[in-house]
Amino acid sequence: MKRNKRPIVALIYDFDGTLSPGNMQEFGFIQAVGFSPSEFWEESNRIASGQDASDVLSYMKQMFDAAKASGIKLRRESFREFGSMIGLFEGVREWFGMVNAYGKSKGVIVEHYINSSGLAEMIEGSEIAGEFKKIFACSFMYDENGDAIWPAVAVDYTAKTQFIFKINKGILSVADATLVNESWADDRKRIPFNNMIYIGDGETDVPCMKIVKMFGGHSIATYNPANRDKEATARKLFRQKRVNFMAPADYRKDAPLYGIVTRIIDKICSDNRLRRLGETE
Repeated sequence: MKRNKRPIVALIYDFDGTLSPGNMQEFGFIQAVGFSPSEFWEESNRIASGQDASDVLSYMKQMFDAAKASGIKLRRESFREFGSMIGLFEGVREWFGMVNAYGKSKGVIVEHYINSSGLAEMIEGSEIAGEFKKIFACSFMYDENGDAIWPAVAVDYTAKTQFIFKINKGILSVADATLVNESWADDRKRIPFNNMIYIGDGETDVPCMKIVKMFGGHSIATYNPANRDKEATARKLFRQKRVNFMAPADYRKDAPLYGIVTRIIDKICSDNRLRRLGETE
């Protein structure tokens, strides 16, 4: 089956530090289990270094252990309740509608995806959850009572790359390990890499940023303008040519990020028209 002649543009976002100014656990969960953010992450890092373990699995264990010690049941609904407290950068709430409208005016379909090492259940509780075609992120397994019992998905910086290929082929199942590894003709792939825009803030996004950029898409390093370390990281990624662009994490219409994304959409539209001119009916 060939691709729709109306191009689909995929905007793929990291979450913590990209759409939100902090780690999602810091907007209520950490305080509820009796830790300060620094104490929580120090303990998580201690687990990772002491066990020579994944830092993602370590923070999930720390969440599990801290909640149990505090008498808090970890259920989907409790995660989503904490997710409803997540703060967002300026303009994020309005961003999706603006970009969708711009894409529609140019004759393209815009889809939004999350590719995060945070928790899917918390993102699902955020006020922007409904904007995403798919949320690829860490998650827990649950028992018959609805209590979290074990990690189901752990997404570190290299695990993130699998979801880029799934988006490319239109595969939304996290569990799939068959279709994503099959060889497909280009015209079967739902969203070509050159129709992807990857937006992230940190070095854990580098493998995805490099893949998208290498295969003709565009990667943007965002940063909290109030955080000099984050800005320095973005500048380093840009200087090392790991990303195409850098911009403050300001999602308002008059901010640089909107201008960059809309111009990339313009380019995708132009490239698509040229490609179609070269095709024979």
